[in-house]
Amino acid sequence: MAIDGNDFLRDIWYFAMPSAALKPGEMRDKTLLEEPLVFARTSEGKAFALRDICPHRGIPLSDGWFDGKELECCYHGWRFAPTGHCTCIPSLTEDQEMDVDAIRVRPYPVEERGGGIWVYMSADPRGRAEPKVAPPDLPEVTTLGPGLTERMIFPSHIDHAVIGLMDPAHGPFVHQSWWWRSKRSIHEKAKRFGPAEYGFAMLRHQPSSNSAAYKLLGGTPTTEIRFRLPGIRIEDIEVGDKRVCNLTTVTPIDRQTTEIHHMMYWNVGWAGALKPILRVFARKFLGQDRDVVVKQQRGLKYDPNLMLINDADMQAKWYYRLKKAYGGWTEGAFENPVRETTLRWRS
Repeated sequence: MAIDGNDFLRDIWYFAMPSAALKPGEMRDKTLLEEPLVFARTSEGKAFALRDICPHRGIPLSDGWFDGKELECCYHGWRFAPTGHCTCIPSLTEDQEMDVDAIRVRPYPVEERGGGIWVYMSADPRGRAEPKVAPPDLPEVTTLGPGLTERMIFPSHIDHAVIGLMDPAHGPFVHQSWWWRSKRSIHEKAKRFGPAEYGFAMLRHQPSSNSAAYKLLGGTPTTEIRFRLPGIRIEDIEVGDKRVCNLTTVTPIDRQTTEIHHMMYWNVGWAGALKPILRVFARKFLGQDRDVVVKQQRGLKYDPNLMLINDADMQAKWYYRLKKAYGGWTEGAFENPVRETTLRWRS
């Protein structure tokens, strides 16, 4: 099974950090899915990740040193290459025979795309299995790199963070703003959905008339919103030759801590001048979602029975179905449980 005891999906790619957060010659420790990792970038610019525990005495490798080529443990100076193989044990004498190369720290597959570092969290505790899926396919505009990056911590399990961010009915209540939504703007909506790679998509459409922020782009925008496991939301907006992409990633730190990254990409020259305003809006929007999740935790601690209704909660239902299907997937093509349909709700 590719779902562990913490209900985290395994054998899949998670967003770890923005590429800009890791400069050549630097290393950073980070906990993901309750596992200690150390990320580093070689002097040549290649990012890699290893389990952040020295196999000798258990000291975190991130407490040691990185010279741009190898990690060195601070306790006894054992050195490890980006592949995880040990390259040196200083205490060994010349006449002591030991296969140093056989000693290995668990490596994690890492890829960079869209200005972000993605890491594959395998179910194999040795980390030797090849990734069975590729990292997420992102819109072409993301090759330009993010124009805006925001990070926020939600004090909740990843499931509640994902469902809260994809929920279509909370907007007029949680995100009340003159520039976005209000209770007076609530009206019935009908959107066409269909299966997408390891997820589902709200098929390309014109944004709702009560989404004032889209009007900044001028013209008649169309948007497609895709969700992909384990917690990736991609909003791809087109207005003629203008492109804007909103990428939101949800990554579990542990069972009660989830990290959210929101990155915006565009090929609109003047959008850079609006970055200070966009940053305020992004933090306000994410903060509203975080605040309602904080309130939710006060009720969840009593382990209540929760309800999911049609059609407003169908995306949440799909998330759980997809997660179950992926967790039980062992061979052959992945069978997506989502079918094309039209959902209706008021928001």
